[in-house]
Amino acid sequence: MKGLWSRCSRAGMVAGVLFAVLASGVTPFGLQVAGVGPCLAQAQNLGMRVVSGIVTDANSAPLAGATVFLKDLKSKNIRSYTSDADGKYRFTGVNMAQDHELWAEKDGKRSPVKTVSSWDTRKDFVQELKLK
Repeated sequence: MKGLWSRCSRAGMVAGVLFAVLASGVTPFGLQVAGVGPCLAQAQNLGMRVVSGIVTDANSAPLAGATVFLKDLKSKNIRSYTSDADGKYRFTGVNMAQDHELWAEKDGKRSPVKTVSSWDTRKDFVQELKLK
């Protein structure tokens, strides 16, 4: 939790305290919780996800041997995976609290970059990557 709250503003921490008060059943009159947004929503995305899918060529045929990249936009770390004989790829242990970029390359061709957003709550993120 320390890392999560260190990224939040003071207003976000106050909103978190207000949320805890409301969750306990105490409801002060006239209380507005409009500023709760990003920090609490991000708190829901703690954990890991699987990012997987298939790499295809321009004709939508599965493409073996393509290199798939997954870049953590905060740390700038890049993981890679070589698509299997069926064009499939799979990354496990992807931090849900971070945004990532995902793309594939082979023989000088590259797919458009896709975003794996921290706002996306899916534990299994499946994406086709089509090389152009």
